[in-house]
Amino acid sequence: MDVIINGCRLNVEVFGPEDGPVLIAHHGGGGIGSLAEPKATFGPLADRFRVIVFDARGCGLSEGIPPYSHAQWAADVDGLRQWAGADKIVVAGGSYGGFIALEYALAYPDHVSAIMLRDTAADGSNLELAFENAHNQDRVEINWDNFNRYWTGNIRDDADLKACWAEMIPLYDFEYDKEKSDAAVEAGIYRHEAHNWCFQENWPTYDLKDALPSITVPTLVTVGRRDWVTPVSASETIASLIPNSSLVIFEKSGHSPQKEEPEKFQRVIRDFMDRAIPVSVD
Repeated sequence: MDVIINGCRLNVEVFGPEDGPVLIAHHGGGGIGSLAEPKATFGPLADRFRVIVFDARGCGLSEGIPPYSHAQWAADVDGLRQWAGADKIVVAGGSYGGFIALEYALAYPDHVSAIMLRDTAADGSNLELAFENAHNQDRVEINWDNFNRYWTGNIRDDADLKACWAEMIPLYDFEYDKEKSDAAVEAGIYRHEAHNWCFQENWPTYDLKDALPSITVPTLVTVGRRDWVTPVSASETIASLIPNSSLVIFEKSGHSPQKEEPEKFQRVIRDFMDRAIPVSVD
């Protein structure tokens, strides 16, 4: 459905009981992401939670009205919270969506009951490790001009974004499956304006480490052992700084344990939610 949030038309899907605790999940990949991933990841929790997933402004099928800043994307999450009529929400996000989940928790602490993070980082230092990992791998031959343009936000158009993404996607999985990777590239929706904004405008000032100790709600931090772009060390930093957090490392996963070890991932997030948001007993 289309919902107008902060003056922007967002593509939104809602699942689960209307009176259930609300979970809002932000997708990853600013400019390459959509609600498809969080829908698959958190949709199974709709047996108990009201799960809301959406395409962020400038992404997927949503309207492209800048700014595509962290502050604006977090404000849009809060707009969805208000639209849903919820005082508090569980906020979730993977990869770039994890940045927004953390930004939301810090900007709107009174409206957060729990946080779920997947393969994300608290600052931009992970890219230094990512570049090193990319140089040291032998899975795929990298076009370094395209690689550098991608990570500095110098993509020319949507087709260019798709092409650059297709070159890098083999790095993301624990075990590379060309057929699955090719299918994922074709299924994507590419919005280069939002992507460029992420790395030209947002990335240079992204650093939440000093603020993370102020987060007091239960927080789940998950990461794949072979994640090349947001390595285990980035999740360890988050878990060490948020007092009421737990870290789960998926040993046979790259950047997407929700897809590479799905049964374990579903068990981990459900166990966490059962502890953090226990079922009310009348």
